[in-house]
Order: sequence, then C-alpha cells, then structure tokens
Amino acid sequence: MNIQSDDYDSPWKEILEEYFEDFLEFFFPGVSCEIDWEKGYTFLDKELQQVVQDAELGRRLADKLVQVWRKGGKETWVLVHVEVQGQEESLFGKRMFVYNYRIFDRYDRPVVSLALLADQRPTWRPDSFGYELWGCKVGIEFPVVKVTDYADKWEELEADPNPFAVCVMAHMKAQETHGNVEDRKHWKLYLARRLYEKGYHREDIIRLFRFIDWIMRLPEELEESFWQDIRQYEEEQTMPYITSVERIGIKKGMQQGMQQGMQQGMQQGMLEEARDMLMELLEERFELLSSSIVVQIKAIEEREVLKGLFKQALRVQSLDKFKELLSKAQ
Repeated sequence: MNIQSDDYDSPWKEILEEYFEDFLEFFFPGVSCEIDWEKGYTFLDKELQQVVQDAELGRRLADKLVQVWRKGGKETWVLVHVEVQGQEESLFGKRMFVYNYRIFDRYDRPVVSLALLADQRPTWRPDSFGYELWGCKVGIEFPVVKVTDYADKWEELEADPNPFAVCVMAHMKAQETHGNVEDRKHWKLYLARRLYEKGYHREDIIRLFRFIDWIMRLPEELEESFWQDIRQYEEEQTMPYITSVERIGIKKGMQQGMQQGMQQGMQQGMLEEARDMLMELLEERFELLSSSIVVQIKAIEEREVLKGLFKQALRVQSLDKFKELLSKAQ
C-alpha cells in the first residue's frame, strides 16, 4: 500500500499566510512583541518573486515577505522575510544573505530574515553567512527555529492553543510515519479529533484540518476509512463541520470548494491587474516610482479605490499631487 508523495510545500504556504501573527508568536515571540499588530500587515509575495527571480538558490517550502509596523513613537514600517526550509541545503545561509540584501536594496528599509527549518536532522542549523577579506567584513546572522526542537515537547504542544502547535505535531508525525500508513492514519485521526477537543472555532478547525489532511496524505482505501471515522466522530460530538461541502473542497477540489477558490482567485487576480495598471500608468507619466508608493498601492484591497486612483492618475499634474490623493484614499 503506497502513499502519494508527501506535499509539505503547499500546506505551509497556506497556513503561514492564514495565521501569520500566530506564526511569529509561536516560533519567534521576540519579533512578534515588537510589531504593532493593530496597524495590520501586508504580504508582498509578488514583490519578493521579482526581487529574487534570478537568484534561485535551492528549493524551499515557503517564503514570505511581509510589511509590518514597529511599535513606538514613530510610524515606521519594516519588512519581515520568512523562509520555511524542508531539507538540508548547503547554500541556505547564502540564500538568506542574498535575499536580505536584495530586499533592502529595493525598499531601503530594515529587513528581518527568519528561518524555520523543517528537516529531520537536529544538528543542521545554519544561522549565518559571510566573508572577510582585507579588513572588509560582510555577512548576516538570522534567527533560526527547527521543527525538531519540539520533538521532546509533545505534551507542551498538546496544551498550547496556538494553531502552529497543531502544525508542528502534524509535520513531525507526517515525517515519522512516512511509509507506515496504518500509523499515519492513527495519528491523523488523533490530531483531527484534537481540533474539536481544543475548542477551536469552526473556521479554525476547517483550516487546521486542511493542513493535517494535506500534509498527512493516505492511500485511497485508508482515506475512505479515515473519513468514515471522522463522520462518526462528528455525529457523536454533534459537530458536523467537515463531512459535507468541506470534504469536497479539501479532498476533491470540486463543487463548492472549487468554486469558492476560483472566485477568490479571480478577485485577487483582478486586484493585482488593477494595481499593475495603475503603476504602469504612473511610470509612463512620471517615470520610476518610489518604493513607498509601490507599497502603498500594493496595500489597497478595494478594486473601486484602485479604479478611482487610476482616473485621477490620468489627470493629475505631478507625482507629488498623486501622493496626496493616494494618502487620502487610504
């Protein structure tokens, strides 16, 4: 009985974006406490790909670039660059260095690089890169956390309400049960039941269940048995959260789950297209845009606002005037 190739990439990308504040609070609490979460944050995935597109140094599970606001008297935004690395990589430290300075070069803002290592060798822990020649020192040191750091903290993870405690448990058990489908089914069912027992809200249960289901894949016959067990458990607990539409969305990618995903994708695609059109118009009229204007435009989440700014960009006489209009629109 074979398991399909484990997919550790997509689940981490999705859950990191859905629970970014929880991610930092769980893995990097020292960073989290310095961020003004009330001001919100903005993912800059497209910008990150543009920065690093010609510097593909190894395969990673997930990478994110996020604009956040620092606490304190001054309203200062900085960038948090996160890498989730799934396997040993000799060039990992170099990649962190290259991405950090390229991001800094583009935005001229402080960049905090963070690494979560999800491989299985506890002793592999790259946390720096640099060189020195003739009195010139160049390099980077960055905070690192490993999933294996939690191997002997199972009871603590079970007691922790942070959603990433569940993600760490699921990731460790996915690796531990690779090739042993019966054990994997046992632990997958155990972790899924724990979601209900922990008292998470329905939406959180569905999101975390999706992560567990995605990262702990089973062969078809055991998958059906697993779903029967989940259905029975939900009936016993009178919590019919996952067995109908959500199962279709998670397991099959069809019907309502697919339609919702397509609608969200279309909406996001239209937003990105509207942002790009606005920036192209401004560059055509006023040449190179500053990074602050780019970030402000990228942060706009309403298509009607972008349409209004596009019309104003056609008539405005200077970039400074447009900056005023942009500030008012936000």
